[in-house]
Amino acid sequence: MSGGVVGGHGGAVPERAKPRRLPLLPQEARGDKDIQMADNSFSDGVPSDSLEAAKNASNTEKLTDQVMQNPQVLAALQERLDNVSHTPSSYIETLPKAVKRRINALKQLQVKCAHIEAKFYEEVHDLERKYAALYQPLFDKRREFITGDVEPTDAESEWHSETEEEDKLAGDMKNKAVIAEKEAAAAEEPAPRGIPEFWFTIFRNVDMLSELVQEYDEPILKHLQDIKVKFSDPGQPMSFVLEFHFEPNDYFTNPVLTKTYKMKSEPDKADPFSFEGPEIVDCDGCTIDWKKGKNVTVKTIKKKQKHKGRGTVRTITKQVPNDSFFNFFSPLRASGDGESLDEDSEFTLASDFEIGHFFRERIVPRAVLYFTGEAIEDDDNFEEGEEGEEEELEGDEEAEDDDDAEINPKKEPSQPSERKEIDFRCAGESYWNASITLALIDFQNRRAMQDFRSRRERAAAAAAAAAAAAAAEQEPEAGPGGQP
Repeated sequence: MSGGVVGGHGGAVPERAKPRRLPLLPQEARGDKDIQMADNSFSDGVPSDSLEAAKNASNTEKLTDQVMQNPQVLAALQERLDNVSHTPSSYIETLPKAVKRRINALKQLQVKCAHIEAKFYEEVHDLERKYAALYQPLFDKRREFITGDVEPTDAESEWHSETEEEDKLAGDMKNKAVIAEKEAAAAEEPAPRGIPEFWFTIFRNVDMLSELVQEYDEPILKHLQDIKVKFSDPGQPMSFVLEFHFEPNDYFTNPVLTKTYKMKSEPDKADPFSFEGPEIVDCDGCTIDWKKGKNVTVKTIKKKQKHKGRGTVRTITKQVPNDSFFNFFSPLRASGDGESLDEDSEFTLASDFEIGHFFRERIVPRAVLYFTGEAIEDDDNFEEGEEGEEEELEGDEEAEDDDDAEINPKKEPSQPSERKEIDFRCAGESYWNASITLALIDFQNRRAMQDFRSRRERAAAAAAAAAAAAAAEQEPEAGPGGQP
C-alpha cells in the first residue's frame, strides 16, 4: 500500500486522521514473517484504518474546493450568511462600547419623542371634542328627519347625483307605463313617517354589525332612533361614550343604552417604543331593564333530575346565556390586577374595541352613506383599485425588463419583487397622521435596502461568472489518461 496522501511523500497528516503510532519492537524480536505482516498492515507507519479516514478527509477537501468554485453555490451561501449574520441585533453587538453608549442616548431621546407624541394626541382629542360640538346640531337635525319629527324643506331635499340625468332618461318610459298604478297605490297607503328602520338597515348592511345581530334582535333594533358619541370632558381621563337612543318599546324600559370606552395616550413604561397613539384599554356597559319574558340575552332550558334515593324525577328550569347583539352592553372587563386573559377572552375584548371604534369613526359620522350602501361600495372599490394599480405597475415593470433584455441580451433578468404596495391614505379623510408618515418612511427605507442588496448580489454573481469563464478559458485541455 503506497504512502499516497499521508506520510509517504512527506505530506502532513490531517489532525483528525493522524494515526496513533505503536511502540517499535526490538530488532532481534522481529522475524521475516513479522516484517512482512508489518509491511502489509502499515504504510510508512500509518495503520490502514487511519489511512482510509485520511483519504476520506482528502476527498472531502477536494469536494469543498469544487463547491467553492461554483458561483451559484457561493451566491446562495452569501445570501444565507447575509440573512443570518447581518441582522440588526447581531450588528449592534459588534459595535464598540462607545458607539453603544451613544445609541443608548438616542433611545433616551426617542422615549422623550414618544411622550411628546402622546401630548400631541391629547390635543387631537381636545380638537375632536371641540368639533363634536359643531357637528352635533347637524346630527340633531338628522335625527329629526329620520324620526319624522321634522320634514325637510325643498331646498334641504335637493340633491344632484352624478348619474341623475342618465337615470331620469332611462326611467321615463317605465314611469309613464306604471304611473297610474303607482298613484292609485300611493292614495291607498299612508305615507311612512321619517325614514323607517334607518339604523336597523345600517346594522344589516355592515358585516361587522350584522354578524352580531340574531333574528330575535331585529324587532328591537327597529326601535333604535339615534346613535351618539360623547367625548370625555376637559381634564378628565380620555374616553368616549356611545349612546343608543330607543323609542318606547315592549322589550326594555331604558330610553338610552350606553357603552363607555376608556382610552390611554401615554407610552408604556415597560415598552415605550411600541406607542403608536391612543388605544382603548377598557370598556363598561350598562344594565338593561328588560321587561318580563323579553330578555333576549338569556334563554330558559328545562332539565330533568332524578333523586338518587327515592328515584323520583323532577323537571327544573334554568337560564343560560344566549347569543345576542345586546350582550354588547355587558362586555368583558380588561384584567387590571396583573392577571392575563385567556386567548378567547383577549380576542373577544379586541373585537369589542374594534366595533366601538368603528361606531365612533365611521358609522355615526357617515350614517346616511352606510344606510344607502355608498360607504361600503367606496371601501370595496378602494381596495380593488389598489390591487388593480399594483398589478398594472407590475406589468409595466415586466415590460421594461423585456425592453432591456432586447437591448442588452447579457443583462440578467430582474428578480421577482416581493414588495407589496401599502396604502397610506386615510379612507374618507383628507389628512395624514404621524403614524402613517412614519410607516411611509419605514417602507421607503426598506425598499431602498432591498434594491441596494439586489444590485450588490447581481454584481457579485456577474463578477463570479466572469471569473469562472476566464479560468475555464485558461485551463489546458486534458489528454488521454487525464494528463495535460
